[in-house]
Amino acid sequence: MSSLYLRARFLKAVARLDQAPPDRGREVAFLGRSNAGKSSVINALCQQRNLARTSKTPGRTQQLVFFQLDEERRLVDLPGYGYARVPLSTKVQWQGLMTEYLNERRSLVGLVLIMDVRHPLTTYDQQMIAWGRAAQLPLLLLLNKCDKLKRGAAAAQRLQVVQHLKTSGSEAPVLLFSSLQPQGLETLRQSLDRWLAVP
Repeated sequence: MSSLYLRARFLKAVARLDQAPPDRGREVAFLGRSNAGKSSVINALCQQRNLARTSKTPGRTQQLVFFQLDEERRLVDLPGYGYARVPLSTKVQWQGLMTEYLNERRSLVGLVLIMDVRHPLTTYDQQMIAWGRAAQLPLLLLLNKCDKLKRGAAAAQRLQVVQHLKTSGSEAPVLLFSSLQPQGLETLRQSLDRWLAVP
């Protein structure tokens, strides 16, 4: 395993794109519905319990949060979408920030879309899949919290997502993931290594 992820550190959190780190090098963004477990996935990947702030309260991540791996590589935790209990004006602000980031960030080389394996393919998830396809960005779908289901049920959920992708004309790997067991961690690292051109 590359030690790159073990060296990850918080870089900055921004509410506007013009506050983001310089748009050079390579970065991978983690996105998903509120409370899908984005922060827990990042912490498991980097083997640091408190690198990304986790909470049982949906909507905890309210900015673009950048984590530096080295001088040329970053991970980005995006605001969760969906049912976060925040004012409508705040939701609109998040959505504008995410749209601007996804459309304009030249150093963005891949998207990890995290879904709760028990509730995959919400309307928002499907919109993000379509956006990734339109932007021609590599996409990895993580079905998180698979420890919450029996193995057969988790496999059935994965198959449902795979079939949806085929029907919609999208192509992306679909990975069962658990940050507790852990499951799927090495496959996630391998995908990120390719996108980030890790030597």
